Amino acid sequence: MIDELVKALLPLSAPPTGPGWNHADMSRLLGSSRRLPAAVLVGFREGVQPRLVLTVRTDSLQAHAGQVAFPGGRSDPDDGDALATALRESEEEIGLDRTLVTPLGYLDRFETISGFCVTPVVAKIAAGAQLYPAPDEVAEVFEVPLAFLLEPANLRRYTMEFRGHQRPMVEFIHGGHRIWGATAAMLYNLLQRMGRT
Repeated sequence: MIDELVKALLPLSAPPTGPGWNHADMSRLLGSSRRLPAAVLVGFREGVQPRLVLTVRTDSLQAHAGQVAFPGGRSDPDDGDALATALRESEEEIGLDRTLVTPLGYLDRFETISGFCVTPVVAKIAAGAQLYPAPDEVAEVFEVPLAFLLEPANLRRYTMEFRGHQRPMVEFIHGGHRIWGATAAMLYNLLQRMGRT
């Protein structure tokens, strides 16, 4: 499964640039305002059944409180690139030791309603990596089998109204967690690149 996933990624030697794959949709909602750079780690824990590592954001955060998210966030000036941002943020949010992460490639960039252009970094996480949520940012860390995400019946489609626009959306429900919004859209991009939609 991981081999199939790797073949679908943009290579580490050619990180994505330019606007997100959903730029036209976001431009209708946000106009032409500058999108701030950000990156997330789409990390799969190694094992017989690879598992995607996700977080639940604390209820006290100003943006996206209580939502399921990838570890990641806004790029700092000191970050050399999206990979550096994703590794730094994963260390800060879930205590992930960067020496236990093997970057594999990238997904297409994605623009969020909060004004970011996110570069998703796909990586393997060592099976024995210990994860410790930072209590001020992360309420919970949980894992979802890659096999679950690849099962077409588990991809739910719906329409949401936002600022007078009808927007097609996707979501996954796993173990009582609702994976939706930007996180689900980036996973959908992965499935598209793998030819699984």
